[in-house]
Amino acid sequence: MKRIVILGTGGTIAGQARRSDSHVGYTAAQISVEDLVAGVPALAGLPLEAEQVAQVDSKDMSFAIWRALAARVAHHLARDEVAGVVITHGTDTLEETAYFLQRVLAPAKPVVLTAAMRPATAPSADGPQNLLDAVRVAALPGARGVLACIAGTVHAGDQVRKIHPYRVDAFDSGDAGPLGYIEEGRLRRLRDWPAGQALGLAPVLREDWPRVDIVTSAAGADGALVEALCALGAGGLVAACTGNGTLAAPLEAALLKAQAGGVAVLRANRIGRGALVEPDGAAPALPSAGALTPVQARVELTLQLLQRGS
Repeated sequence: MKRIVILGTGGTIAGQARRSDSHVGYTAAQISVEDLVAGVPALAGLPLEAEQVAQVDSKDMSFAIWRALAARVAHHLARDEVAGVVITHGTDTLEETAYFLQRVLAPAKPVVLTAAMRPATAPSADGPQNLLDAVRVAALPGARGVLACIAGTVHAGDQVRKIHPYRVDAFDSGDAGPLGYIEEGRLRRLRDWPAGQALGLAPVLREDWPRVDIVTSAAGADGALVEALCALGAGGLVAACTGNGTLAAPLEAALLKAQAGGVAVLRANRIGRGALVEPDGAAPALPSAGALTPVQARVELTLQLLQRGS
């Protein structure tokens, strides 16, 4: 077995609660990644390295951490002796980090994000098994791409999304379905590894990232928020749409005006499943994000603007 590098960023998997029977009353990002690894007996003796990149509750994930994380992942993947990388992460923004890393790196080796819905102090903590499964997936010959391994299920990093606030099986992959399942330590793979063209580190290492915000269409929505965000200097806006990409008329008018003024706009489906289906023969006035969720679309639009140098 080649070496597996485990990068820690905090999250519930590294959380502690005052009461051992509490699954929600805890403080995230308290335990070092070295101690998380030491707490899984089945990992003892394996060729592992652990490195703490950040120690945050993932609701507080930042672009600065993303830049550091992408750079460290790229560094370790370039080492011949490294088979893959595992990242311990919080569940709240895991889908955003996974999408970001897949689009930026599209790695030829596996990069496996894992997390937990229960803190490390819970009597039925899910973190140790998830970490063990992630290491096993990262060590698989031929594995590639950014993946998420949680609750015995493996998802493609550019499709995974959180769908439940409490259950341990809190993630799915939308209409695409999971990439596979971990069964008795073995992966039963259902479809191909993630693929794509890497954007590379160069566009994302700059510190002046453009502001990209999400606005939501709902009953009574108007354009006031769009106008305010444009005044704040937003370079891009993602519209979380009702139905098949529809928008309240005042909100749509404000978004069209913003687009005409140079602000990049993407429409995304607020429902959480499916993809926007456009009419034949006509390009939409506001571009579609396809099957991306609003938060994935925000990452995508940010990366597009970084590529353009905006």
